[in-house]
Amino acid sequence: MEIFYKTKKLAKVLNSSKLIDKNYGASANKLKIRLDDMAMADNLEILMGLPGRHHPLTGDRKGQFACDLEHPFRLIYEPANEPLPTDENNSLIYSEVTIVEIIEVKDYH
Repeated sequence: MEIFYKTKKLAKVLNSSKLIDKNYGASANKLKIRLDDMAMADNLEILMGLPGRHHPLTGDRKGQFACDLEHPFRLIYEPANEPLPTDENNSLIYSEVTIVEIIEVKDYH
């Protein structure tokens, strides 16, 4: 998948193993694995089947997805294809989502 980042600062940190270690401590190793998984997956459908419990969010985060890091932190991202691939029911077609934007790493609970 193609990966974009919400901010330049986030891109700088998440593209550097050293900065990931410095900024995310106990979650660093899992974060690196999740980022590698994202880069290697062809689409969101494949990503959803990988370890990390990738799942759609609800409420004020509807349209975003998250995966588990070291509890309680999550990697939060959203599909970034333009236009978003949807079916006749306006549901996202996971197999056609090939671009994501990473929003943040956060404990949103």
